[in-house]
Amino acid sequence: MSNVEADPAELVCGDLPAPARTVTVLTPRDVPLGGPRAMRVRRTLPQRQRSLIGAWCFADHYGPEDVAATGGMDVAPHPHTGLQTASWLFTGEVEHRDSLGTHAFVRPGELNLMTGGHGIAHSEVSTPDTTTLHGVQLWIALPDEHRHTARDFRHYAPPVVEVPGATVRVFLGSLAGSTSPVPTFTPLLGAELTVAPGARLELDVDPGFEHGVLQDTGGVTVAGTKLTSGDLAYLAPGAAGLELVNDGTGPARILLLGGTPFTEEIVMWWNFVGRTHDEIAAYREAWQAGSDQFGRVEGYRGAVSWLPAPELPHARIKPRRNPTA
Repeated sequence: MSNVEADPAELVCGDLPAPARTVTVLTPRDVPLGGPRAMRVRRTLPQRQRSLIGAWCFADHYGPEDVAATGGMDVAPHPHTGLQTASWLFTGEVEHRDSLGTHAFVRPGELNLMTGGHGIAHSEVSTPDTTTLHGVQLWIALPDEHRHTARDFRHYAPPVVEVPGATVRVFLGSLAGSTSPVPTFTPLLGAELTVAPGARLELDVDPGFEHGVLQDTGGVTVAGTKLTSGDLAYLAPGAAGLELVNDGTGPARILLLGGTPFTEEIVMWWNFVGRTHDEIAAYREAWQAGSDQFGRVEGYRGAVSWLPAPELPHARIKPRRNPTA
């Protein structure tokens, strides 16, 4: 998914670790994807309190949206560098095309992972049969040694794993005895969990990971802290277990994200991840000039053939770090 804000913030992100047993709740902000009828998303990463969770550097949570009212998703070809995009749906279907030549569909319970590395372009359009659109779009920052890697695309439909009180789909990393075969450039975890009413789970997790719990439907308590829909709970490294409780009357669905702390400082602006302001400016110039760095997306039939980049900010943005808790 593109970040289609008209005036995107330039962020220099490098997080400081928090004490091990702290739970920090990040509340989302609404962002419109396009014009007056556009679908709105709830963005929880990045923000002032926290820029990354592991290498996860961007999280948009959207829906359930009535496509008849919003027009659904129609994002023209746009570029990415220095990152991977992870698309995960709960309801609906999205058609994906990219400059690697991929033509694929994002469907509920199936991961589409695109690697932008040195440069890639793609488009995303909800399909005509989609009436309700509901899902998440996540970005993963690539470490310096791999951030210019070649374009890539992976699709994976994880099995449903039953654990006492919940079902689990692991799309990246390992959890509850299930391991995704999709390779990552840093240690990561990505999983969907549906927790039964009244269930209490104690999940074994990697103590070297920091974790994020993104609440979708229902409500859960994470390590004693209650979440509501759209909240993202951050937990610092140090604990080998994660407690989840659903004390509601219906099932609760969450995404569990995790990874080793990402120690490199990154600059994010629009759809680019780089290391300096000047590097971001060069990416923008290359995209505007139609550089082969990003390739061409074939088969997109929207109203515009490509998404132009916004103007760069006039001033350099100073580095931002998370406050220590």
